[in-house]
Amino acid sequence: MNRRPTLLAALALTAAAALTLSACGSDDDSPESKDKIAGADTGAEKSPSPSASTPEPGDRPKISFPSDAKNVFEDQKTGDATKDAVLADSALAVNAVDEAIFEGNTDTKALGFYNTGKALESSITFVQQYIDGGDTWVGVTRYFDYKVTLSGADKAYVTYCSDESKSYIKNRKTGKVDKTPATADSYVLYNTSLTKNGDGVWQTTNIASNGGDKACQP
Repeated sequence: MNRRPTLLAALALTAAAALTLSACGSDDDSPESKDKIAGADTGAEKSPSPSASTPEPGDRPKISFPSDAKNVFEDQKTGDATKDAVLADSALAVNAVDEAIFEGNTDTKALGFYNTGKALESSITFVQQYIDGGDTWVGVTRYFDYKVTLSGADKAYVTYCSDESKSYIKNRKTGKVDKTPATADSYVLYNTSLTKNGDGVWQTTNIASNGGDKACQP
């Protein structure tokens, strides 16, 4: 099933940004390797290597997940240091949203650290849907088929897919898990914009998604 509420699928970039992102999918500068990386990132441990323009790991908020939930990020190594830093922070932005869901709190430190602008506004609304519904989620969500396009020194566009067929809505009060079978909507295409801030963090500034997109179907 698609564990996420329908809100995220309704989010849209501006027309100009959407056109730019759709062009990114076929950009020759996108990473060609599809080798899978084993393991999962459920915290801030997987940060880009420290550099003069990147905050030290200690300056980044720690992200924690419950033991029954996991995000797995594939295709995270491109061989390009800047693109790898973009992908690392993109993954942490996703983790930050999920941590807020687990905490039942839209004011977590990580949520606004890795997301800003329209992406932060949308993420807060998205998390609030879980809170209002008394829900959280369990299982494993897989993120794959990443493509990165850099625009100057401080802007980037990232597209990727998610497989939510093995993650499920869980009622926070009763603990009941809704294991509705997976559908086409369990596979989602994401288009995101990121901007590098003054502290060297690649913050997600805008996000749009399309559940059931054929590009992400198995």
